Amino acid sequence: MIRFFTAVSLIIVATAANAQTPYAGMQTRTIKSLSEQQVADLGAGRGMGLALAAELNGYPGPSHVLELADKLDLSVDQRASVQAMFDAMKAEAIPLGSKLLEQEADLDKQFASRTITPESLKATTAAVALTQGQLRETHLKYHLSTVAVLSPHQMHRYAELRGYGDKPMKHHH
Repeated sequence: MIRFFTAVSLIIVATAANAQTPYAGMQTRTIKSLSEQQVADLGAGRGMGLALAAELNGYPGPSHVLELADKLDLSVDQRASVQAMFDAMKAEAIPLGSKLLEQEADLDKQFASRTITPESLKATTAAVALTQGQLRETHLKYHLSTVAVLSPHQMHRYAELRGYGDKPMKHHH
């Protein structure tokens, strides 16, 4: 019985220690504030949830529409239009993602080298915020554009296929 309580006590102590150090292991990241997945997503121009305000309010994005093109019965013209939007979105998002990675790396370097000052902190975080805003706008605007290409039936089907329920999404123009 004493062994059981000792084992349980050790588990509780280990769990408490882990709960107090949720960032353990992150100190080895190249850019401390970004996971490897985030770095890869930014470099590839992926949305990373930046357009959820649009997506979850009835504005499908070009990437997911293309993934579901067959199930949405996209016409050849619709497919070409959405593909052009997707390509344009990537052409804008990739350079912005690269810029954001550079800015985050600079912020990290300033802290790592102990050269950060209140002034450089303010300037660097303002630059990061501006780039994040531009990147988010890029993804959101292509959700806005994609809606004009789809029929009400396709919008409804998209919502079903994405698991948003059987309520039709409003067709926005």
